[in-house]
Amino acid sequence: MPLSCFSAALVVDGVAQEALSVWLETGHAVWARAGEPVPYRTSGCTDLGAAAVDMLRPKVHAAGDSTEAWVRVSRVRVLSTTCLEAMLVAEGSIDGFLDPGSDTHRIVDLAAAMLFVPAAGGAVIDLHGRPLEFDSDLTRRWSGIVAATPRLAESLAEAALAGEDTRVLNH
Repeated sequence: MPLSCFSAALVVDGVAQEALSVWLETGHAVWARAGEPVPYRTSGCTDLGAAAVDMLRPKVHAAGDSTEAWVRVSRVRVLSTTCLEAMLVAEGSIDGFLDPGSDTHRIVDLAAAMLFVPAAGGAVIDLHGRPLEFDSDLTRRWSGIVAATPRLAESLAEAALAGEDTRVLNH
């Protein structure tokens, strides 16, 4: 399955004004402009037990080992393309996507989603509660969570941090 995606955000004075993500194989795209409604919606899922969630690939990293989160889920789907998975959340195809603690995401990985996912009813947060800030320092990293609702985003963060069995089901 070709998973090449393009994602960009126009940021002025630290605020995203416009965002676009395109799945290059199909040409499917999501676009948003700050303050304007979008024609797509998230699933609206708030219940972690019923959520279809993708996770970033497991790995040993500076903060530890994210493979523990993988062994606690019943089924896992790995696309490992933040751009596409954020699009899937925004359009309601899946309920969430997260990096379970490896601090893999740079701001460029999350920038477009930070505009179009909330416009569709969802949320983009950092697992550790750090603010997602636009700047040119590409050494900064986050463990991003993209979810259908702010409540689901917080539930995913709590479950990942607690190392509890999330019983996440994927499509």
